[in-house]
Amino acid sequence: MVEVPSALVAAHHRHGGMAGRAFVAALPGIADQMLDCWNLAPTGDPMHGWAALVLPVRDGNGRNAVLKLQAVDEETAGEPVALRVWDGDGAVRLLADDPGSGAMLLERLDASRTLSGMEDSRAAVRILAGLLARLTAHVAPAGMRRLGDVADVMLQEAPDAVRLLADAADRRLLADCVAAVRDVVAEPGNSMLHWDLHYDNVLASEREPWLAIDPKPLAGDPGFELLPALTNRFDPVETLWRFDLMTDVLGLDRGRAVAWTLGRILQNGLWDIEDGEGRLAEEQVAIARILLAR
Repeated sequence: MVEVPSALVAAHHRHGGMAGRAFVAALPGIADQMLDCWNLAPTGDPMHGWAALVLPVRDGNGRNAVLKLQAVDEETAGEPVALRVWDGDGAVRLLADDPGSGAMLLERLDASRTLSGMEDSRAAVRILAGLLARLTAHVAPAGMRRLGDVADVMLQEAPDAVRLLADAADRRLLADCVAAVRDVVAEPGNSMLHWDLHYDNVLASEREPWLAIDPKPLAGDPGFELLPALTNRFDPVETLWRFDLMTDVLGLDRGRAVAWTLGRILQNGLWDIEDGEGRLAEEQVAIARILLAR
């Protein structure tokens, strides 16, 4: 039986409620079932983030791969769909998936080398921008979760949430984000978005120098993808340089990209308020003010 790391168990117990507890309790059985189903042999210690268990494996043909096991929810259900759309173009390649359990067999990348380890932050942003350009060049398929629907919910929730912020400046800033999203929500786009492309979700590989992993896919405007590259290794002096580089590489209208980046800040702010925070995150406040002032 596969042993589930205690940190992963603790994360699901802390954040996943009854569903999370049930998932980690079932994980050893799911792992054994998929190892047998796909004729896989474990070749290393289990790896994990806060949500998924990842097992290095070798298949019956001697090919190295990883078995990824995660609970199926509205964010993860679209992952195999997106990976099939990209078919290795800028992202890890999907080898097989089991919709019932959420299990995926993926090509093996180098988990020891992430883009966050690159010393030159500008070089890292260029690489990430190039991957985003390739990923968002694909059209999202029918049935994919849609940014327009996400934005509509944010606009409905925002008026009540804003009042819970303790600081008047934070309330005004979040209201500015709401106004920006209202200006673009009628045209939410239909590109295949990764939605979570930060530096730790870019791994080195043999097939290409760098590939994206762990999408939380949406159909929408590529401008909604830019914020993680601004918050990771946050540097106020670099913010506009990074933003302008990414909009140039992706060929985006800067005004719309500003609006959707403010939409991403709105989304994060609403989540923080829901979690009981009375202030907006300082880095994201700074980014919003930089973009609004240009």
